[in-house]
Formats: sequence, structure tokens, C-alpha cells
Amino acid sequence: MKILCIGEALIDMICTDKGMSLSEGSNFLKKTGGAPTNVAAAIAALGGEVDLAAKVGKDPFGKQLIQTMESFGVGTQAMLVDQHHFTTFAFVSLMHDGERDFVFNRGADGQLSIDDVDAINLNNVGIIHFGSATGFLPGPLQAAYLHLLQKALHHKIYISFDPNYRHLLFPNNTDSFVSQSWHFLRHCNFFKVSDEEAMLLTNTASLEDATAVLLKETTGVFTITLGKDGTLLGLNGQQYIIESIPIKPVDTTGAGDAFVGAVLYQLSHLEQSAIQTLSLDDWNKIILNANKAGARTCEYMGAMEAFKYLNNQIFK
Repeated sequence: MKILCIGEALIDMICTDKGMSLSEGSNFLKKTGGAPTNVAAAIAALGGEVDLAAKVGKDPFGKQLIQTMESFGVGTQAMLVDQHHFTTFAFVSLMHDGERDFVFNRGADGQLSIDDVDAINLNNVGIIHFGSATGFLPGPLQAAYLHLLQKALHHKIYISFDPNYRHLLFPNNTDSFVSQSWHFLRHCNFFKVSDEEAMLLTNTASLEDATAVLLKETTGVFTITLGKDGTLLGLNGQQYIIESIPIKPVDTTGAGDAFVGAVLYQLSHLEQSAIQTLSLDDWNKIILNANKAGARTCEYMGAMEAFKYLNNQIFK
């Protein structure tokens, strides 16, 4: 079944002076990105059927984003061009340990509207992935996000959610991010969070406490990514750790998106009824494969570059 991803499509300006802050660095590499955009590309790279709903500017960067998605095989019918806003940019600095820090310059991505969402044909869509923190910022995209969630619930479409918390987007309003995230956490069928996000969303100080809250307060299957330590799976009131594979990370950008893409790619081959009855062994295999996809993504500079080498053969 087809997957629909919704959220931001943007340009990452990656500082190639590794270990330097954005203010210190002087050399930048331009890459296409955005969390839901990355997820869509990962799904397509693995061989899945996926569309991306996003808005870009009428500029060379918006054109590049659409062309990049088309090169992976992502459906771009719902990638719309805004006539009045520039394509969104993110400036990224990569540190020596492979971690990243970045600043957003928001533009067209926030203009995706309820009318735009209503124009999307959901007849063949079996999974919708909400994966953008920018969807919780005030504006048309915020309203479109909530509207599409309600449509997904009405049509009984499988709902996937990744909050993708970015402190720089909510420097003085973390409570708003948390409350909006919980609306999705309580309604989705599957969600992925990092260990830091889990503790933020549950207002706890440990992974153990955060997991306990999520097991109690949510009904969907969830994963908490733990980097080199693998992934915690929350399933039917129980928790399990699924190991990752050892790698030497070059850049962690897009690893979580590849993980989500790999989960959804595998689920898209099943009927809705079959997804609801997956066993622990089934989920263990799905998460193990997703861990492989996330780990392999860390071996390249930039998510889209990594996805060129991503395929479903890694699952064998």
C-alpha cells in the first residue's frame, strides 16, 4: 500500500569545516533535506510506494527538491510550489563525534494548507507519516497537520509519527511542542522518539521512567532509538531492546529518518489487519532491519547521499 509523508522539504547547508561552529565555518555543501522528505526518499530507495506532501519556493532550490524526490521515485504530485515564499533552509554544523547542530531559516514549507491537503487523493494511501517539528509552529502547516490527522483517523489509515524535536524551533515554548506531540502520540499507531525526546515528552529524568509513562499513556507500538545501543521497542505493555550493528559514524543526519522509512516500508507490504496482529518476533525483525538502515545511513555525509546506497538487500 502507498505511504504519504507530510511536512517540510528544505535545503541543508552543511558546514564542511568539521568540528567548527556555524559562525567559525566558511565552507558549506548544499543538500536537499527535511525529516519527512528524508523518510520519503528512504522508503522509495528501499523500493516502497510513497508520496510527499510539502511546499517549496518558486526558486532553484525548490526545483532541486522536486527533482531529487523524483530521482528516488517519490511521488511529487503533492509537492507544491509557493509563489510568494522562498524555500526553507537549514544550516548544519557537523561535530567530530558525528552529531549535528543546526539553525532554521523558515520559508515555503510552513505554507502547506488545509486546502492543499484536501486536494490529496487518499484512496490508495494506507499509511500517513507525520514527521516534522515545523508542523507544530503557528501557521498553515500546523492547521493542515491536524486536519490530515483527523482525515486519517476518519478513513482508518495507519498513522506514523516522529516528533523530531528541535530546540531552536521552540526556544521559549517547549510546552507547546509537548502538548501538540501528545495529541499525535495518543492517536497514532506507531511512533519513534529518541531517548532525549522520550524524557522531554514525559517530563522524566530517566529512560526507564519515560518508557513507563509511554507504555501507560499510549496505545500504539513505539520505538525509542538509543544510537549504538540499539532500539527500545514498546509493544503490548512490554519493552524490549533490539540491538543495532557496529559502525564508524561519519554523519548521523537522516539516520532516524532512514529507521522510520525502513519500518514503514516493511509495514506497507501488509494488510491493515495483519499489521495489528504482528507478533513480537515479527516486530523484532522489522526493528532489526530498521536499525540496519539507520546505521548504514551514518556511514555517508548527508542523508540523500546515504540513501543512494540504501536498498532492501540490507535486510537479507
